[in-house]
Amino acid sequence: MTFFKSLSSPIRVTIGYYTAFIILGLLTSVMGPAIPDLANHTHSSLAELSRVLMAGSFGYLLGGFLGGRLYDRFRGHLILTGALFFSAAFVALIPLIPILGLLGVVLFILGFAEGTLDTGGNSLLTWLHGDKVGPFMNGLHFFFGVGAVLAPLVIAQIVAATGTVFVSFWIIACAALPIVVYISRLPSPVVSHQVHKDADGTLDWLLIGLIAALFFVYVGAEVGYGNWIYTYTLKLGLADEVNANYLTSAFWGSFTAGRLVGIPIASRQKPQTIMFVDLILCLFSISVILLWPGSISALQVGTIGLGFGMASFFPSAMVMAGRLMHLSGRVTGFFLFGSGGGGMILPFLIGQMIEPVGPYSMMWIIFVDLLISVALLLALLTYRPKRGRKNV
Repeated sequence: MTFFKSLSSPIRVTIGYYTAFIILGLLTSVMGPAIPDLANHTHSSLAELSRVLMAGSFGYLLGGFLGGRLYDRFRGHLILTGALFFSAAFVALIPLIPILGLLGVVLFILGFAEGTLDTGGNSLLTWLHGDKVGPFMNGLHFFFGVGAVLAPLVIAQIVAATGTVFVSFWIIACAALPIVVYISRLPSPVVSHQVHKDADGTLDWLLIGLIAALFFVYVGAEVGYGNWIYTYTLKLGLADEVNANYLTSAFWGSFTAGRLVGIPIASRQKPQTIMFVDLILCLFSISVILLWPGSISALQVGTIGLGFGMASFFPSAMVMAGRLMHLSGRVTGFFLFGSGGGGMILPFLIGQMIEPVGPYSMMWIIFVDLLISVALLLALLTYRPKRGRKNV
């Protein structure tokens, strides 16, 4: 306790944000392994459930957009702890809801709280550390990955002990409450009102659209794979519930490791180079799965490769965007809209196809999605934005 009190106030606040993002990672990753149990609990098909899961993604999208305005107007930690508290409350309600429509309402509110939490962590950390936020921001998203890795591991042990995934929802809710208390007792960072504008006062909408589309397809592949790999594995009979959870954890584990490895690489390589290598690794990994569809070994290798390849794509894309144009809050909002839309629509598409067409449709959808990512990246590299802009 003495050592903790000796830490500076910004470091103590940063620790609070990191622990909150562990919870956010847990919340994000817990839904994938729970999909079959949720379908059984609500007496619905996977296609019907996937439509309801879109409510959570839509809530996340709105929370990310509208939450930013709340942080500009009110004390940051009041909004952040409120979002974390509502996340805990509504994730605890999920196992108690046997009606599909009502589950959609709960998931929408949960998604809104998660989106507000995500926006708050990124914004408040930036205001807290200013120009020195770089390594702290990488740390924030690393701890999100830690939470995403822990969720399937915890679920695997709970399923082995109790036969149901639902206890894990209550464990995550209980883990969030001490963090709510901790952050609420810390001072909020001062709001930053710095605004960046284009040198000529205009926006290059085609460039913004290309970058937003790239975020759309990338995040769609990431969330789609993370959410449905558990169900894919069970549907093909490649593993039991416990080992399917371990496979989900392997995806998020390699994803987290890739983000950690990507930190020093980013200081030495151009972002577009990193993104091309990422996409090549992803395409190779998904090809391994498609070439040996009945092999659990191929699925394990492909899953780990995909997680590692996807890890550094998002931050590299943000760096590249910053070199092409000024990143105002308005412009960044369009990028987040693209990423949020991809995280909502592609998993929905997989859910609609996995039963009538078969589990293999999931891998083909992601394969095509990655090819589109390559095409969009090539389009961005050959596109010539408006002159007169400075790198940010």
